[in-house]
Amino acid sequence: MNPSATENIYLPKIAVLDRVVDEIVEVKTFHWHFEDPADQAAFKKFRPGQFAQVSLFGVGEFPASLPPSPTEDATFFTVKKVGSCTTALHALQPGDKFAVRGPYGNGFPMEEYEGKNLVFVAGGIGLIPLRSCIIYALKHREKYNRIQIFLGAKTPRDLMYRDNLREWEKSAGVECYLTVDRATDGWTGHVGVVGSLFKKPGVEVAVDNTIAFVCGPPVMFRFVIKDLLDMGFQARNIVSTLERYMKCGVGKCGHCCIGVAYVCTDGPVFTYEQIRKLGEDI
Repeated sequence: MNPSATENIYLPKIAVLDRVVDEIVEVKTFHWHFEDPADQAAFKKFRPGQFAQVSLFGVGEFPASLPPSPTEDATFFTVKKVGSCTTALHALQPGDKFAVRGPYGNGFPMEEYEGKNLVFVAGGIGLIPLRSCIIYALKHREKYNRIQIFLGAKTPRDLMYRDNLREWEKSAGVECYLTVDRATDGWTGHVGVVGSLFKKPGVEVAVDNTIAFVCGPPVMFRFVIKDLLDMGFQARNIVSTLERYMKCGVGKCGHCCIGVAYVCTDGPVFTYEQIRKLGEDI
């Protein structure tokens, strides 16, 4: 949805909340639709990794990752309650209204990765943006080679998108590995940080002709990147997203400027090679 020359790029469209799904503690998925059918029809094509600006009336605005498109017939945001805007969203009930503008950002260029192996490494809610890429890749399974998913969480209760996890674990041609930092009663899976899965017996991470997607908290990102580089990954073949305060979303306000780049327009997706050149070597 590209704004026309006469359209106010800062004016969001009215959205209506349909239903809310509890994911994990303080994380919910909000299913919604645009009030105007024309806005809904226009809001269809965007890349995995792109985002939208979500407006809560009288409170403010924040960026949220978009779901896969056009591979999934649903519009939703998965959001953790961390500040005033997200707290206001969490307080909404079905039928309540908010506003959305976008999509913005570059997204993951999935077309460029065709014919390659894909390795997804997520920590906690880092699975939110990567879920879009995984679903896209599975929808176009014939275009990609080996697919490996490595997911870590603090405890079993903190594992995101459980229905998807069960589906991925059973999908032919997909290797899905889970781990938790702390086991609880009933957990029989792996225990340890997500990077420890790379050394688990029987696990062989594809390196050649491979793109590695990494999203998670900074400490997890730092150690996983080191693991990948030690395994032989090139920095240009590791991709991630950068999180910054994106106020306008269109490269005008300068709040998300890093070096010579704007996270909202040049990102939020960057290769690790680009991240290092921007001075963001975490």
